[in-house]
Amino acid sequence: MTNLNRRTALQLLGVGALVAAGGVPLAHGTEARDSASIAWPSDVPSWDPNQRFGPDAQPLFKMVFDQPVGQNPDLDLVPELLEEWELSDDAMELRFRVRDDVVFHDGTKMTAEDIRYTFFERIKAGHPIDIANTWRRVEDIEVLSPTEGVMRFSAPMPTAPQWLAFQGGFVVPKHYMEEVGLEGFREKPVGTGPYRLVEYQMNSRMVFERHDAYWRGPAPLKRITIEVIKESSARVAAIQSGQTDLTINVPVREAERLGESGDLIAELNPITRVILLQVRHDLAFADENVRLAAHYAIDKQALSKAFYGGAAVPLSVMAPPGTPGDVADFEIPYDPEKAKALLAESGFSPDNPVKLTLAATNGHFPSDFDIARALLQMWKKVGIEAELDVIEYAKYFELNRGDKLPEATLYSWDNATGDPEIFTGYMLNPEMPFSSWKGDEPGPQVLELFKEPDYEKRIAGYRDLNRRASEMGAVMPLLQSVQTLVRKPDLTYEKFGNGWVLGRTLEWDAE
Repeated sequence: MTNLNRRTALQLLGVGALVAAGGVPLAHGTEARDSASIAWPSDVPSWDPNQRFGPDAQPLFKMVFDQPVGQNPDLDLVPELLEEWELSDDAMELRFRVRDDVVFHDGTKMTAEDIRYTFFERIKAGHPIDIANTWRRVEDIEVLSPTEGVMRFSAPMPTAPQWLAFQGGFVVPKHYMEEVGLEGFREKPVGTGPYRLVEYQMNSRMVFERHDAYWRGPAPLKRITIEVIKESSARVAAIQSGQTDLTINVPVREAERLGESGDLIAELNPITRVILLQVRHDLAFADENVRLAAHYAIDKQALSKAFYGGAAVPLSVMAPPGTPGDVADFEIPYDPEKAKALLAESGFSPDNPVKLTLAATNGHFPSDFDIARALLQMWKKVGIEAELDVIEYAKYFELNRGDKLPEATLYSWDNATGDPEIFTGYMLNPEMPFSSWKGDEPGPQVLELFKEPDYEKRIAGYRDLNRRASEMGAVMPLLQSVQTLVRKPDLTYEKFGNGWVLGRTLEWDAE
């Protein structure tokens, strides 16, 4: 039985009262035509966009902040705050030119000094921010003029343009942050984005108002409200009742049911995330036979059919189809007999099972809890007895950084760029805090690929790494992730291949 916290129970009671009374919150009046309400599964880690990486926070940060480099719906890199950039052949420096027509929410013009502050000065000052890991190789950022500069690296950084478009890479205003300090900035953030944050209640609600001086031009909607609703059942109730206009990451069966009602549109969109098992190299998984048996025992096609209507593509390497790191001719097949044989080599069987723990979230991504329970049953048949530990999404980061995750953790790894470095590279880099795998191999190979400036050699190396990592059980890819999205039929948005739902693209169809 699912345990509901007090806040979730109140949300459900509130939605139920509206339905019982025959009432629906205002959604299509005059005021509603220039506003929208969205039910979102998680809050931001903080309103410092450089502080913590979190994929579901990216669209929220993009309400308030912009990045030097953007992506189009097909995920190609495109100019954003930078009009132009050029990476040197040895990947040791990146020259850039900043747009001359960008202002922060307080009216101050953005310049190359803000680029330097965000990606160099903050790190040198010791601010507790995740981008300090990403940009640790920045030796200096020379400001040549208000609109021109050069990033210089201590070692090759071939994916610098990708990281300028990825998690944490949001430009913050030097003048304002130095004036109000870190805490003041987090309480009242200022960016260059399409909206200003005007109200914030942690883990509950955030309200954004349009930034009319936005460099792209004003967004279609004047006001967007985000309701943070962590329980997927409560998000279903909110969209079904009309309390909200759009939601994401609800169970597939609920999305399909809502879509069949005729009152809502439901979408199942494959995105550049990978559902996987992050694993440790020690504890019960110190035995490679046990790791590989756990992988061969998983019927990925059955998981896709049961929980994603067959839309989630089974994976054998940490790269979705069509991305550079994919190895199309390689497969870790479903083979329970092989799993039993591997376990038998180590003295285990269904009558004498190996015992371990599986951590998973409940409602963070579609059907996560259901997949975890199915994995327990698949493993039990071959001789693996796993205890399920349900954790909060925010708790995952704390446990991973503290090297306290169990043998296996069901997770959805985001990579909006599709570049293999940000899949397998960051997951297995021994110098990064993102990996639960701490084994001696294949760390050296990963470190070499981080320095490879030749694109073709780098991609070939990652394809080899992807295969090797799966063959040794250092990671267990399961499925290409699917984003479920339910919306009112006349609320449109621009669909991105990485699952972004950007506020600046939301718009009501003309009546």
